[in-house]
Amino acid sequence: MKEMWKPVFAEFVGTALLIAVGLSIVILDFGKGSPVAAWLPSAGDRRLLTGFLFGCTGAGIALSWLGKVSGAHINPVVSGAFWMMGKMRGRHALANVVAQCLGGVVGALPLLAWGAMGRSVQFGSTTPGASYGDGLAVVGEVVTTAILIVGLLVFVGHKRLRGFTPAIFPPMYAVMVFLEAPVSGTSTNPARSLGPMVMAGAWQGWWVYWVGPALGMALGVAIYQSGLFKGLEVEVAKLYHFADDPEGLFTVATE
Repeated sequence: MKEMWKPVFAEFVGTALLIAVGLSIVILDFGKGSPVAAWLPSAGDRRLLTGFLFGCTGAGIALSWLGKVSGAHINPVVSGAFWMMGKMRGRHALANVVAQCLGGVVGALPLLAWGAMGRSVQFGSTTPGASYGDGLAVVGEVVTTAILIVGLLVFVGHKRLRGFTPAIFPPMYAVMVFLEAPVSGTSTNPARSLGPMVMAGAWQGWWVYWVGPALGMALGVAIYQSGLFKGLEVEVAKLYHFADDPEGLFTVATE
């Protein structure tokens, strides 16, 4: 357990940064009185921009020292997917999930500084779209999370592509948020949804953001392991800095 504290703490900090920065972008683009809306009035265009910048935030964390130490999962379903594939010990994956959820809540605290602008969008909370309901929101989360997991595993498992893994997040989230956000808010990350829910008290459909991503994670791993992607092998449970694993925490094949 001793060797795990540093990567788990880095995962906590990385997730907190993702929420604080990523959801500040959401508030700035969609909050009441948004200056972005003045020069980019189309909600679709702002969703595209928001998803791209949110993805850039995650990519930056993966490339950073925090990503080097923690693997930059910053999402329970990413740790869960690596665990399902036997690339992480169960206790490490569980510790990551706890750290990510705590990081999501702590990272949402600075969002209170946005005041009325932040409250107008519930500090970036994800809730099922009024025109779609919880059922379709779950489907949206399953599909988008599965896309995230398959894309991530394909890149990490490909020797020539793995060094570019962080680069997939900006365009991927730009497209997913543009197309799917009206349905569920495009969470794909229970920790991302938990933080602003706690700050805003916006618990409508909270279970959607656990059930949908969990099912999407399992579906994504199943698709990756189905034989569609022959010749690929996930060797390290990291999104970047693959050679940096002195304790062997990210290359474990069995429990």
